[in-house]
Amino acid sequence: MMKIRELGHIVLYVSDLERSRRFYGEVLGWDEIVGDVPLGVPAAGFTSGRTHHELLLIEVGPSAAAIPKGRRLGLYHFGLKVGESDDDLREVVEHLAAHGVPINGASDHTVTHSLYISDPDGNEIELYVDVLPREEWGDPAAVFAPIRPLRL
Repeated sequence: MMKIRELGHIVLYVSDLERSRRFYGEVLGWDEIVGDVPLGVPAAGFTSGRTHHELLLIEVGPSAAAIPKGRRLGLYHFGLKVGESDDDLREVVEHLAAHGVPINGASDHTVTHSLYISDPDGNEIELYVDVLPREEWGDPAAVFAPIRPLRL
């Protein structure tokens, strides 16, 4: 039987590689592993150090169709762990404000405390810290608890 061991990487099409490269590298703090990936198109790879690459950006240009607003099929958001505590999340709030990145939402999911932002192309990103001890992650009542507003 096949079993997924971990989420390995995300590949995003972007309209402007340099703009997205600055956002993911300078604002979110990913380490760029290689510039101008040899794919025959402009591309860049990033890692947090966990694996060889966790994010690959491929430029498709400004004429590509934008992500439709509202309910649709496909990616809703992806989550990035940004620390170990609410203090870490408060620092993220300050960092985002200093870079002019608006926060679209903030939620207490019982398991995590989360902020939501969008990248330059409209992909939603959850920036979170785990707040429930690992030994309680298997409790569906905790994992799927009602979402409450986050108070930092």
